[in-house]
Amino acid sequence: MIIVLDFGGQYNQLIARRVRECNVYAEVHPYTLSLDKIREMNPRGIIFTGGPNSVYGEESPRCSREIFEMGIPILGICYGSQLMAHMMGGAVSTAPVSEYGKTEVEVDSSSVIFEGVSPKTICWMSHTDYIAKAPDGFQISAVTPVCPVAAMELPEKKLYATQFHPEVMHTQEGMKMLSNFVYKVCGCKGEWQMASFVETSVRELKEKIGGGKVLCALSGGVDSSVAAVLLSKAVGRQLTCVFVDHGLLRKNEGDEVEAVFGPEGPYDLNFIRVNAQERFYSKLKGVTEPEKKRKIIGEEFIRVFEEEAKKIGAVDFLVQGTIYPDVIESGLGKSATIKSHHNVGGLPDYVDFKEIVEPLRLLFKDEVRKAGRELGIPEYLVSRQPFPGPGLGIRIIGEVTAEKVRMVQEADFIYREEIVKAGCDKGLGQYFAALTNMRSVGVMGDERTYDYAIALRGVNTSDFMTAEAAQIPWEVLNRCMTRIINEVKGVNRVMYDLTSKPPGTIEFE
Repeated sequence: MIIVLDFGGQYNQLIARRVRECNVYAEVHPYTLSLDKIREMNPRGIIFTGGPNSVYGEESPRCSREIFEMGIPILGICYGSQLMAHMMGGAVSTAPVSEYGKTEVEVDSSSVIFEGVSPKTICWMSHTDYIAKAPDGFQISAVTPVCPVAAMELPEKKLYATQFHPEVMHTQEGMKMLSNFVYKVCGCKGEWQMASFVETSVRELKEKIGGGKVLCALSGGVDSSVAAVLLSKAVGRQLTCVFVDHGLLRKNEGDEVEAVFGPEGPYDLNFIRVNAQERFYSKLKGVTEPEKKRKIIGEEFIRVFEEEAKKIGAVDFLVQGTIYPDVIESGLGKSATIKSHHNVGGLPDYVDFKEIVEPLRLLFKDEVRKAGRELGIPEYLVSRQPFPGPGLGIRIIGEVTAEKVRMVQEADFIYREEIVKAGCDKGLGQYFAALTNMRSVGVMGDERTYDYAIALRGVNTSDFMTAEAAQIPWEVLNRCMTRIINEVKGVNRVMYDLTSKPPGTIEFE
């Protein structure tokens, strides 16, 4: 295992993901993790993340100097490299010239970290401070015209540092560098694979649950679906899945979920589908404020779930599809705001259970998809587009009605169909249609119309923290516009949203 110590860097999860791509297990922990805990975990290596602070600031995060004497290989990245330099006796100061973005770096190929890397390679820099002088004994292994210590190392103590970010895609040979650290410095074997994760999880769940009764709130999303199938493999008919169709799903989605998990599907589990569309529409009547809509949908989901759970009786375990980004502690060692059991939005008080089971809590989203494939879940469910908990309720600006849901479902279905048909879905982070609250004059069949405008959204993103509008080919957008206006009653205008995040968000509300 490799431990990633988080000093507030925006790429902390990405570093762990890249290590896992080397088939080596990695976990993110706050920089405050004690040395005793580190010894207990017995990692093969430690990686320090970047961070927004200056190492010489009084409030700047730092770890014990003793960590460098533990004999565990350490790789410092960006702030992590400066912290290593500062604590080992080097000099860190404000750089005369800050570097941001793609930068050509000259590396020493004799360094184990840069073995097999081009002598001049493009790396991603993002720093205001820099290492002005490496600590005594350290060798400088990379430079740029304005950064005298772009990388440094002390091989006898297995200490390595890079001012740039090898984990981001913009660093062209970054995976090679991380792989060199993980395999050649840390001596990892690369045996962590999704198949073994699935096998181990099924075995452990069988042992934990024994003859207990298990309840899963199944949204039909990737996380809850994979969690449900994993439990099904482990305990079969002891599992009951409750699927609440609140009428705010995408077109045909409720039927697709039932086809997989229902009585005709391949899994031997108890499946309850609650068709609660009218109940949700009634609660949302006249509500236009986004946060209020979210709260109504979340609370009503719980009320329906409670009612169904009462019918089942006493439950020993409650299954959650919680994944790694929901549970890690991040940002300067303070606990991030964790979603409280986010798949059910809060637990009913009366449910009599021993424990919450979160079989995916150590996985990232892309790893959950891999696990889903290992479990044989259909590709259209495993690779489905991210979908917000409140569903189409926050893709409809203003009041939610059955008629508006129909419009956005049909428009979204056409848009997704055309995107896939054109092959534009590869590499596209997220794409969907939303219904604006704007109505405008149009002309159809020589007659005046006064109908709604659909907004199409498509973004490129790797982490969903930032995003840019995707440049979808004009002819594809044109085809979508023609079909939506011709086929979706009540729509006479189609727009494409060019807003990046920030300043916008990916969803509309």
